[in-house]
Amino acid sequence: MHAMILAAGRGERLRPLTDSLPKPLIEVGGRPLIEYHLRHLAEAGFRQVVINLGWLGERIVSSLGDGQRFGLDIVYSPEPPGALETAGGIIQALPLLGSGPFVVLAGDILCDFPLGRLAPPPDDTLAHLVMVDNPDHHPLGDFAIEGGRLQISGEPKWTFSGIGVYQPELFQGLGPGRRALRPVFEAAIAAGKLSGSVHRGYWSDVGTAERLAEAQHSPMVSSCAAEQRETS
Repeated sequence: MHAMILAAGRGERLRPLTDSLPKPLIEVGGRPLIEYHLRHLAEAGFRQVVINLGWLGERIVSSLGDGQRFGLDIVYSPEPPGALETAGGIIQALPLLGSGPFVVLAGDILCDFPLGRLAPPPDDTLAHLVMVDNPDHHPLGDFAIEGGRLQISGEPKWTFSGIGVYQPELFQGLGPGRRALRPVFEAAIAAGKLSGSVHRGYWSDVGTAERLAEAQHSPMVSSCAAEQRETS
């Protein structure tokens, strides 16, 4: 499968840090945030990665290049000023993502979910989402799970992690332009075609200065630091 990292966001809540640095290049534990995704994808056996670009996207290209130093083949999907939101960015990148299912990762999360476990969604579904426990800043969650299928109503609800596997057909009939992802999910849920599972490991949405500071001391950062010491 191909993989896509969503990296076009402006990072408004992290200003002024993101005034001169795109959010995916903010360092966590001495390593740019997006590199955690790239290394995990490579370790899981992925090779083809698409990254969408928005604010200061040229700096991401300069930093990552073609991906060969990570063992990956990276291609980029530049977006117009203001970006296209999540679904719009995926729709624009569809020609780069092959004809089969593909993985999408939010570029502003840290998560220890083992990406090698991701598999194409069941034949009768359009996507599979990885859900996590509701964080303090999102206590009501997003969706419930019943019989392995996501539901808009019901309890308990879980929070979408930003990690999912999508069939291209999820976006069938949707034209180009700015488009949010949640309405796309809700349409698939109404049709009974969105599956989900819960990851109970480490997850953080690194979207504010406070959560960025917390992430600097996360288990993932500590683990990566230990690996670097062992290989140095």
